[in-house]
Amino acid sequence: MNELLQKIRAIEQEQEKRRGSDALAAYNTGRKKHKKQLAFHKCKKRNRWVFGGNRSGKTECGAVEAVWMARGIHPYRQNRKDVFGWVVSLTAQVQRDVAQQKILRYLRPDWIEDIVMTSGRKDSPSSGVIDQILVKNVFGGVSVIGFKSCDQGRERFQGSSLDFVWFDEEPPRDVYEECMMRVIDRKGDIFGTMTPLKGLTFVYEEIYLNRHNDPQVWYEFMEWADNPFLPKSEIEALTASMDETALQSRRYGKFCTREGLVYPEFDESVHVIEPFPVPKEWQDNIAIDPGLKNPLSAHWYCTDFDGNVYVVAEHYAAGRNIDFHTEKIKHICEKLGWKRDAKGRICALIDPAAGQRTLASAKSVSELFYERDILVDTRVDKNVFTGVERVKSYLSRGNGRPDLYIFKSCPNMIREFKGYFWGSDEAPVKRDDHAMDELRYYLMTRPAPAAAAVPKSEIALDKDRRIRNLRRGNHGGG
Repeated sequence: MNELLQKIRAIEQEQEKRRGSDALAAYNTGRKKHKKQLAFHKCKKRNRWVFGGNRSGKTECGAVEAVWMARGIHPYRQNRKDVFGWVVSLTAQVQRDVAQQKILRYLRPDWIEDIVMTSGRKDSPSSGVIDQILVKNVFGGVSVIGFKSCDQGRERFQGSSLDFVWFDEEPPRDVYEECMMRVIDRKGDIFGTMTPLKGLTFVYEEIYLNRHNDPQVWYEFMEWADNPFLPKSEIEALTASMDETALQSRRYGKFCTREGLVYPEFDESVHVIEPFPVPKEWQDNIAIDPGLKNPLSAHWYCTDFDGNVYVVAEHYAAGRNIDFHTEKIKHICEKLGWKRDAKGRICALIDPAAGQRTLASAKSVSELFYERDILVDTRVDKNVFTGVERVKSYLSRGNGRPDLYIFKSCPNMIREFKGYFWGSDEAPVKRDDHAMDELRYYLMTRPAPAAAAVPKSEIALDKDRRIRNLRRGNHGGG
């Protein structure tokens, strides 16, 4: 028995030794698992990003993704022969000190066919600037990992057809757009790992808010606590050394402005859920924020028997006339089997401004809706600060249980939640706030949620558990 144990121990020691010289094997088989890195690798979307704090593990997963693709050994994606990809850094110096070092760490020497240097010697690549690494692909070909820096300018990113581009930190918009063109031919991937230190840039608009509702966009946030290899004592020390704004970016990987979000309580992983068949008796009301040139926002609201609110459908469109909007609203009502009054008319709440006539029209917006069998009620509370507090109370009661859930099929409301900021005049910025306005109108017709100290019934707790099971797996839907 002792001899058998000695042999087992010898095997384990040899495995540990091999893992120590093979960083990729250690990443794959390590006892500690970084769950958010795993979510990134498993995601099948073609434009995926990690917004992470410093030392959250974001750069590691970007480098591993690139090496897996070049080698043809990605465990969660279809692999290819003769892969061609770029690693894009902000400058050549940052490339040398960060992304290049990570790639070299995860590439075993016997996997490297050749190294082409921009400067320095290829027998000591880590001390110079690499142009390309030729990598042996397991299917018998040779893949190329090329290195680029944003300070070279957009023109240096033209011409090639690529299987992937990895952005190590946020690129300029023109470089990003040029790289998007490079992956079209091969149906390649864009992935980025960054700490959002530049404020509300185009990445905030195009990726985080996903303004165009691109189904291929996915993102995840990583923070220090997500990294199982970062000691808690170090997290505490780093946290104590930063102010709140720096902490939001450098620890949590959050996009920040000086004024801050109106609804920091909003959490996509909590408040956004997959659609499910809603009982007809839950149907409550429709709320509309009217617009012709600006977007008209309309949402359908349901409430369960415990007072939880569900936003179950959305109509959101700009530059359309009243006939277009009423037809869309009627179509969604028909699809949902939405309740009507005794005369078959649809009822809804609307901004009081809809009741006003202007020089441009002989009839008010409310009258135009009435003529089309949509009875809109302008008697809503427009007080912004009271309404904001009511929305906050539905987002969180201080016990981790919200009273507001939004179906994933309402992307414009979700986007507005994420981009709704306070302005310098202590009022929310009047930009992309149409869904936020009509959400307030609706919730101001509802009672405030019960205090957090009031326990939920067993039925309500079971419902919470069911809703948690229905939640989206990840923010971007990957």
